[in-house]
Amino acid sequence: MPASRYTVSDVMTHTAVAIGREASYKEIVELMDQWKVSAVPVLEGEGRVVGVVSEADLLAKEEFRRDDPLLPDQLEEASKAGGVLAEELMSSPAVTVHPDATLAEAARIMARKHVKRLPVVNGVGMLEGVVSRSDLLKVFLRPDEEIGEEIREAVLAGFAPPAQLQASVKEGVVTLRGSLRDRALVPLMARAVHAVEGVVDVRMELEGQSTGAS
Repeated sequence: MPASRYTVSDVMTHTAVAIGREASYKEIVELMDQWKVSAVPVLEGEGRVVGVVSEADLLAKEEFRRDDPLLPDQLEEASKAGGVLAEELMSSPAVTVHPDATLAEAARIMARKHVKRLPVVNGVGMLEGVVSRSDLLKVFLRPDEEIGEEIREAVLAGFAPPAQLQASVKEGVVTLRGSLRDRALVPLMARAVHAVEGVVDVRMELEGQSTGAS
């Protein structure tokens, strides 16, 4: 039994708040406030994502209100200060993710692109939902019992007989106790356990050895 791999489709919000190219600045602000979101995808046609308007895009109007001299790297953002429609304010092309992407892949995209939310699109760019940072954290709500069962069945069974190693989980922290014939497998085992969704940390308490792995 392979370890579970949650995908974006497992945690995303399927009913996404979105706007069209002609949405006005004020409409966008009101929509974000109503739905408590920090960004909204911009759609055209039957639902193809062509951009995203974020709080950062909207704040350009306030940031560049004064007539201070602009630096070269501020020109693009300053141009949005005069925008009144979504198509003038949006960041394009949109940073998106596919529903079958792993949570780790989505997290890396968010970190690399410095965004809090990602439109989830299918193979032709049609909107299927939105995934946020808080959505990616949902796996850490898994019950300890469920995590422990998966570790025993999907990880430990592949390394050694169950009688030699036992796993306990408390608040997402996994402790492995027992013996392992080949100590060279310790890093590999710790990595395999850490790959189980919902694991916060891994601690090894093997016979003659006690260590933590994060």
